[in-house]
Amino acid sequence: ELPGVKVALVTQDTRDKIESPLRDRLAAFETVDDAIDPQSIARSVRRLAGEIGPVERLIGALEELQVPLGEVRDALEIPGLGADAARNFRDKARMKEVLSAAGLPCARHRRAASETEIWRFVEEVGFPLIVKPTSGSGSRGTFRVDSRERLEAALGWGSPGAGQETMLEELVVGEEHSFDSVFLDDRVVWYSTTDYLPGPLEVLEKPWIQWCVVLPREVRRPDFDGFLPIAEQALRALGMKTGLSHMEWFQREDGTYAISEVGARPPGAQFVTLMSYAHDTDFYRAWARLMILDQFEPPARPFAAGVAFLRGRGPGRIRAVRGVERAAQEVGDLAVEVMLPEPGRSTTGTYDGDGYVIVRHPETAVVREALGRIIRRVDVEVA
Repeated sequence: ELPGVKVALVTQDTRDKIESPLRDRLAAFETVDDAIDPQSIARSVRRLAGEIGPVERLIGALEELQVPLGEVRDALEIPGLGADAARNFRDKARMKEVLSAAGLPCARHRRAASETEIWRFVEEVGFPLIVKPTSGSGSRGTFRVDSRERLEAALGWGSPGAGQETMLEELVVGEEHSFDSVFLDDRVVWYSTTDYLPGPLEVLEKPWIQWCVVLPREVRRPDFDGFLPIAEQALRALGMKTGLSHMEWFQREDGTYAISEVGARPPGAQFVTLMSYAHDTDFYRAWARLMILDQFEPPARPFAAGVAFLRGRGPGRIRAVRGVERAAQEVGDLAVEVMLPEPGRSTTGTYDGDGYVIVRHPETAVVREALGRIIRRVDVEVA
């Protein structure tokens, strides 16, 4: 819908699986066997260029796509995030190395490729520790370990071995938040901070927890003012030029900060939808204008917004969803988007769960209270 813009699609889906009206508005279409393979993407882009003319932007939101897209941009001289900068965001060990070299606060860490390196780090830092893949996303494959036995179980075997690197970090204790921002012309031009209730690691460790994310109406938050320059320096050090990014960070009990992870792409887990509701605008459209036209107009924020993630109590099939009517009575028209878990379906086991409810209101405290009522009232019963 952007004026003067032709859009072509590279996908693993066949054309009949792309729903109208999107299918009808595509200027060109290319199906590939592997849409994460940079060589396949490059071949498709060259062919599409023959149909629609020179390709001036190459974009995708998936975390796993960022390095392949960077490689194709470099090879075909397309503007945007290159492969080297994309690896700074994608490789979590490399990310921490870049941040540490820039003097920015983050957890002590170690990229380990041998049993010796693993136990040396344990001796230096001690338990508890965080174990994560070097190229993970969304806290997947991330574990807290507090003993030798749990560490060995998390690794799956005695040593990662050649080509099986793992990432070890000290456990940072404090409140976890996100910092979602628009970077344009080498600087932050818009941002929001969100609160996790509770933090993602606890949610992964306890898959029966129903949890919430709150995007407050307040843009300036006095306790967090000191983090804004740190976040901007971190994005610049990692190589961000123009884009919507997602950063996870901690505020320790003593008020100091620590950067956890940064993604050079839009956040998942309904965050962009929360941004849209809080700002009463379409942030998906705003992201497209930013990435294609290098244009972004920071919107006002008339609302707070939040999401309650509904999760089944353990693995199995969803038998029933209890308490919905009572929650609806208590929350009323604060709920602006609802997707309830479907009885008969298997639970996902993921952090964003089997359904969700999004609420908004001009007052942040009202949003927090509504989310609390939802997760207390609604119960996803599993057979």
